Amino acid sequence: MFKKILVANRGEIALRIQRACREMGIKAVMVYSEADREAKYVKLADEAVCIGPAPSGLSYLNMPALISAAEVTDAEAIHPGYGFLSENADFAERVEKSGFQFIGPTPENIRMMGDKVSAKQAMIKAGVPCVPGSEGELPDDAATIRRTAKAVGYPVIIKAAGGGGGRGMRVVHTEAALINAVQMTKAEAKAAFGNGAVYMEKYLQNPRHIEIQILADKFKNVVYLGERDCSMQRRHQKVLEEAPAPGIPRKLIERIGERCAAACKKIGYRGAGTFEFLYENGEFYFIEMNTRVQVEHPVTELITGVDIVRTQIMVAAGEKLPFAQRQITISGHAIECRVNAEDPYKFTPSPGRITMWHPPGGPGVRVDSHVYTNYYVPPNYDSMVGKIIVHGDTREQAMARMRTALLETVIEGINTNIPLHRELMVDAKFMAGGTNIHYLEEWLSQHKR
Repeated sequence: MFKKILVANRGEIALRIQRACREMGIKAVMVYSEADREAKYVKLADEAVCIGPAPSGLSYLNMPALISAAEVTDAEAIHPGYGFLSENADFAERVEKSGFQFIGPTPENIRMMGDKVSAKQAMIKAGVPCVPGSEGELPDDAATIRRTAKAVGYPVIIKAAGGGGGRGMRVVHTEAALINAVQMTKAEAKAAFGNGAVYMEKYLQNPRHIEIQILADKFKNVVYLGERDCSMQRRHQKVLEEAPAPGIPRKLIERIGERCAAACKKIGYRGAGTFEFLYENGEFYFIEMNTRVQVEHPVTELITGVDIVRTQIMVAAGEKLPFAQRQITISGHAIECRVNAEDPYKFTPSPGRITMWHPPGGPGVRVDSHVYTNYYVPPNYDSMVGKIIVHGDTREQAMARMRTALLETVIEGINTNIPLHRELMVDAKFMAGGTNIHYLEEWLSQHKR
């Protein structure tokens, strides 16, 4: 096992990894930008290294600074968390070439899954169902693009091969708008991701967003940890997540989970990963794979009892998965609300000093957050300040616990989206379960403030 790990991230995930290291008797080196000097995990660190000024391009995305920090502290491995460089194959490669272990998949796996076209081709070969669409990257020939769209059937969605985080996609309803949409998406993709390749998929009208969590070791042992429902989203950004997904038969989940596990064996995957699907009319359609720990990993931890971050570290150190598929059982229901420093209805960021922080407690309540009273939320990064996660024996009990937890939470000095979460927890459609990915956008348009 490693003696020392460098945590190449910030915020609540940096604290989450630090806690896992402490529990395992591993020293954690925390890096920070000048904006994060006052963070809780920096104050609690075994060792902390400032890697640059506030802009992430000069700090958390600065590969030489991160590798230098690992060198000067004699770390043996680097955990990238999520976001920033976590799915950057070049970073994973540089980490390993510099003599450190990257806590994640191989650079080859990250590269294959980071390009949505090659990911889709790999999944088709492995027997994972995909959204009907182009067989690969769209060519420049307009006639071929039109023929492809006609065969797929309108509406279609044009997506950037190197995209992510809900960016680089455009829905097209008519042939007249098609070529212009392809050209615009290509230009945007080139500017945003340095890769102008785009592909086409059938645009599903009312799907749910369901994901399957997997864990794999280098000995080709793979398990899937059930599913999560992440359909409650705005502009392709998730707002709350739950596990298991309400109303989907277990047999269907088991079938798709087994296919995901088989796909991982086929490509020699190692570490934690998430297969993302659109689910409509009883069918699953693969959209992408995330080759890292997800923001919403706690809901899976609460229903399975598996510590995903600890397992990531174990398999990166060359150990076997400590459990087999038959030992994975799903117990109860979990819900996670992402708490963001933003206006709850207009979503404008609300950085600033937190004058009062009082998190909730009680049975089945977990709070993952790096903030505290008098903490300053910097304007330079993602607006998430924490996550409230609850677990109950049933979905009804989990919802009741989340309502109580949201009522108990006090955050003063900045705006947060807690009022929105409180409303969603008593919304009749959410309470019934099974809302689609467009539901929150429609709900917001009807509840304008």
